[in-house]
Formats: sequence, C-alpha cells, structure tokens
Amino acid sequence: MSDFTCKRTPLTLALMLAFGAPLSVHAQTQTTSSRAASDPDSVPTVVVSASALGVVHDDMITPVTSLGGGELVRARESTLGETLANQPGITSSHFGAGASRPVIRGMDGPRVKILSDGAEIQDASTISPDHAVAFEPVLAERIEVLRGPSALAYGGGAIGGVVNIIDRKIPTAMPEKGLEGSAEVRANSAAREKTGAFEFTTAAGSNVALHLEGVKRDADDYRVGKDWAEGRHVKGSYKETETGTVGLSWIGQNGYLGASFTKERTEYGIPGHSHLFHDCHPHGDHLHCGGHEEEEEGHEGHDHGEEDHDHEHEHDHEHEEVPVVKLDSERWDIRGEYRNPVAGIERMRLRASFTDYVHDELEENVVSTSFRNKGHDARLEFVHAPVAGWHGVFGLQTTRRDFEAVGEEAYVPPTLTKKHAAFLTEEYKMGDWRFEAGLRHEWQDIEVEAADLRDTDARGTSASVGAVWKLAPEYSLRASLSRSHRLPTAEELYADGAHLATSTYEIGNQNLDKETSNNVDVTFRKFAGDTTFSLSAFHNKVDNYIYARTLDNHEGFQLVEYAQRDATFTGLEGELRQKLSSNLSATLFGDYVRARLDNAAGEGNRNLPRIPAHRIGVKLDGEWNGWHGMVELYRVGKQDKVADYETETAGYNMLNVGTHYSTRIGGVPTQFYARLNNLTDELAYSHTSFIKNAAPLTGRNLTAGVRVIF
Repeated sequence: MSDFTCKRTPLTLALMLAFGAPLSVHAQTQTTSSRAASDPDSVPTVVVSASALGVVHDDMITPVTSLGGGELVRARESTLGETLANQPGITSSHFGAGASRPVIRGMDGPRVKILSDGAEIQDASTISPDHAVAFEPVLAERIEVLRGPSALAYGGGAIGGVVNIIDRKIPTAMPEKGLEGSAEVRANSAAREKTGAFEFTTAAGSNVALHLEGVKRDADDYRVGKDWAEGRHVKGSYKETETGTVGLSWIGQNGYLGASFTKERTEYGIPGHSHLFHDCHPHGDHLHCGGHEEEEEGHEGHDHGEEDHDHEHEHDHEHEEVPVVKLDSERWDIRGEYRNPVAGIERMRLRASFTDYVHDELEENVVSTSFRNKGHDARLEFVHAPVAGWHGVFGLQTTRRDFEAVGEEAYVPPTLTKKHAAFLTEEYKMGDWRFEAGLRHEWQDIEVEAADLRDTDARGTSASVGAVWKLAPEYSLRASLSRSHRLPTAEELYADGAHLATSTYEIGNQNLDKETSNNVDVTFRKFAGDTTFSLSAFHNKVDNYIYARTLDNHEGFQLVEYAQRDATFTGLEGELRQKLSSNLSATLFGDYVRARLDNAAGEGNRNLPRIPAHRIGVKLDGEWNGWHGMVELYRVGKQDKVADYETETAGYNMLNVGTHYSTRIGGVPTQFYARLNNLTDELAYSHTSFIKNAAPLTGRNLTAGVRVIF
C-alpha cells in the first residue's frame, strides 16, 4: 500500500547497515564493550534527565515514571501512547494503530509536552488525536514521565506532564571498544506486524563518534476482541513506517557537541472517518445537516439523553474508502554540553532542533488535506555552582511554529506561533530534606493569516515549590505546590470548520484567556525492603480551563466551541509490591481520576469528556536462571460519568502474560521475549478515544522478538 518514492538516502543507508553490517561487526569484535557486557534487563540507578538538575529517581519530589532496559523492550508498541498506556496515571488517546498520544491524569494534547532528549517534538499531534507523534518508540533508550517543579523548565503549559524520550542519536561519549549498538526483530499476530530495528555507535576518529539507526515496520489492519458487530479487523488501521537517523558528535574531556538528521516516512489509515457529515455547518449554536426541514425535525428530539447516541457509528461504511495519512518528517538536532566553562558555572547545555513536517491526508489516492509545520526549538541551560546552599539551573528557550493546513478539512487558518521563555529551577538539601523550586515566564505571539481574525499575544508566569522528606531509612514523603499558566493554542483560538476524523465541527474563540492550574501533589513511598509501595494523591484546580464545549449533536457528529470555565481534577495512583520469595513478587496497582467543571448557576452536567475510568490490577512476576515471567490481570471500570452527548463506556478485564530469556550467544548479550496481551480476547473500548466504537482495543495479540546488544 506504500508509495514511498521520495528521496530517502539516510534511511536507505541505515537499512543497508541494519541487515548487512552487523554480521561483519560480530566477526570482528572479539571482546564486548562495557555497554554490551551489561545485562540487557538491568536498569541502573536512574538519573532523571528531564529534571534539569539530574536528580536521582528516588529524590524526585513528584511521581516519576521511568521505563528502560528490558522493561521498556517488553512494553514498547508502535505508538508512544500505547507504549505508556499501562503505567499508573497514564492512558492513551488511541486513534487506531497509527496515532496515539499519552493521556496523563485525564489531560492530553497541548497539556502533555513530548520531548526528544529535552527538545520539543515538532509535529501536528497536539492539533488532533488522529495525527501521529513523529517519534519511533523502538529507538528509545529510556522514556521518562514527570510533573512538578522540574517540568516547568520545559513549559508552564505542561500541566498534565512532560514525556521525555531519551535516545542515542547524538553520542555523548566515545564507545569504549570502538563500536557498540543493538539490533532487534519482532512481530505480532493481531496486525501481522513485522518490525526490524538497529542502532550502533562507532568511533570515526580520536574524538569523533558516528551513530546510525533505523526502523522499518509493516503492520496490517489489527484484529479486535471477539463478538464485535463490525467484524474482526478495524478497517484502515494498518501502519507502515520507515525511520533513519545519522548522528555525528565531537567529544572532548570537558563536553561534546553533535548534530543528527532524522527522516521519518509513515503511512497509516484513519478509521471511523466518514463524509456523511461533510455538508454539516453551524447555524448559531445548532448544526445544519442537509435540508432545513430535516434539521428542524432533528432538533425536536435533541436533548442530552441516549436517543442521539444510538445513531453513532451505525452508518454503512462498506463502500467508503478509508482515508490515509502519509507523514514525512525531516528533523535536525543539535546537542552539546560544556563542563566548567567559567567560574561559578558547572555545566552549560544546548538543545536545538529544526523540523520540516508534512502530512497529507488522502482519500481515494487523492490528497484532500495537507498539514505542514515548520518549527524550531532551542534552549540554553546553565547549571550554577551552589550559592548559599542552593544549587540550580537557569536558562532561556525559544520556539517557533509555522503551521498551515490546505484542503477540504483545513479548519485552522495558517498561523505563526512564536514563544520565548526564561526559567529557573533550584534545589536545597538539608539533612533528610530536599527542597525544590521552579519559576518560568513565557511570552507568546500568534500571527494569523485571515482577514477577519486578529493576532494575539499572551504572557504567563508559572511557579512551583516542593519537598521530599526521608522520614525513615526506607520511607519518604513528598509534596509539591504549583501554579502554572497555559497559554491558548492557535487551534483553540482560530479553529472554524469540519473535522471529520473526530466527527466534529470546531469553532475557536479569540477571547480565550490563559489557564491557571493550581495543583497539590502528595506522595508517600516505601522504597526499600521486601515490601515497597508508592501512593500519590493530587488535586488540580484549573481556573479558566479551556475545553471543547459541545453545542449540538447530529447522529454522532458534534458542534463544539472552545470555551472556558473553572474545572477540578482529583485523583489517586499507586502500587504496592510484595516480595513473596527470592524469585517471586506480587504487585497491586491502580489509578483513578475525577474531572468536573466547577459549580455555576444554572448549569447542568459538569462532567468533562473522555476522562479515563478507574483501573485496578495485580501482577505476579518471577525470575529464575535468566528467565523472567509475568502474569497480569487488571480491571478497567465502567465510565458512566460522561459529558453531554457522550456515551458511556463499558468496563473490561485484561489478562496479559509474558516471558523473556536473557543469555549470551557468542559472548553477545541476547534477549528473547514474548508477550500475549488480552489472553481472553475480550472486546474492549477506550473511553479516551474519539473513535472508540469504530476502533476498539486490540484483541488477543502475541508479540515475540529477539534483541542483541553488541
């Protein structure tokens, strides 16, 4: 189905090396490097890169999720959202197999910032859930998710959280044995997916390191659980990906400076897309679909009940061609670090990127809409020496996004968004206490190319304080307070048009003010011993919360207008792990979030849409002589606290089993792994998805692969 005819020299080189070079590499390498000699499942003490201060995981003030080593290998899926979806407090937006962003504590889109080793990923995924994140999870070395004071260094608008993907594309140290890397092949049954990936770093001189990596994936329409009325496969849910990166870095005694070029070509289908509502348009706060007479008859029965809901996705799509997205992203990254540049400065760090992103939406092989985004992101950080006991980071950041949509569904006019920021993060240690404070100020200007719309500018200041207290040798108590400003995006301000992928007609609001998030987060942990646990509670009151308010509904097609109203998010997330023997452990885990608009006179339903249901589960895992096994059972509850015109989502049980075996073949660490998800083949729906009924979750699925580290 692919038509990848564009120039792709870096990718071609990467794929040639992936399937040709490793054989000769193994023959030439008699001893393994320190990286290759390590256990592929081992995860050392984790220093959280996205914390800016380089804080050890156990000293972080707010909850941190860090996936690496064998745990990440077993969790990885074809999208970032699905890779993280089973972590406490995190779900995904699930838009078929092609697109999925993380949903953190009920928040998604621009409230969740996604970074590539500290630099913002510039794509179109914050604009709509059917737009993919322009990053390949198989190439991630580690994925971090964090919130709180440290997150302010990357944006006050990240009130949901920050996802930082650590990769190897720019080397930071010379390979000890001259060459090191990994290669992997994997497949799954539900989509008949076949994936091959590799990455390696080699010395290209006494102080120069070269990195090459590549991924190729081919997946068909995926199979859902049993007894789905629409059949066994989600039509148009296939995905094909090719990604290649070339990176070069100069490495000295006091630091490094490097650059990389990444090219991604992805093609995937958009399930649930329908042109039955192409002629729908607003008349005031009502939808007009077809003749005026039909409209009036339709509105006679319009209320907030289930009558309208029953029509959702009942149309015959048999003769409709599923639209296809062809994504083409070219990205340059520059990263550097210089230690002790001047007195009083311990470290200077540079992160910069430039992205030329295009994705075309095709219908019957004809481009209907094109989304283009040219953006750059640059940040300069300075780690200063302790001053009166305070140790911290200060810096500057600038971001530019030149966005344009052309075609049938160009519901957002061309805009140029420029954002600048200054930030400061400080820590202070005193005995068993560690304190942290963050401050960030942002300036945003948006220029819009439309005669009847005006340019906007906004300012926002965010601040946060927190502390962690090791109240006993194995226990800690963490707490943080934050007040963050999120500035409206161009889509929220200027949208005006039908968006068929989400079955909505969106209307922006130029009068939107900035959001103000007032968040309290408390975590109690036991981090050592046979029994460990972590329990977090949060209460986030958001003043002037921006949301898509549904004004009208016509057989599942909704008229939405961006509006503001105070809202409150409250929730819990935690896990309890008990070591049952030297080889066997059990873990109880769960999360819950409740999100509602605050009281207002004359208002009815206060529930916010697409808030994830509660989840609780148990997992048994054991290790023996290189083997690791896991059995996991969790329950996702029914979500009946729904917004106007939103349907309830039934709960479901999910049973997963997995195993992997770590060994050495010819002295090379090798990992064989297999995972069987949804063992009972249950038909399950994701409440966070815009197309939950058109694209249920994956049915029974066996994923198996082998990975070598050389």
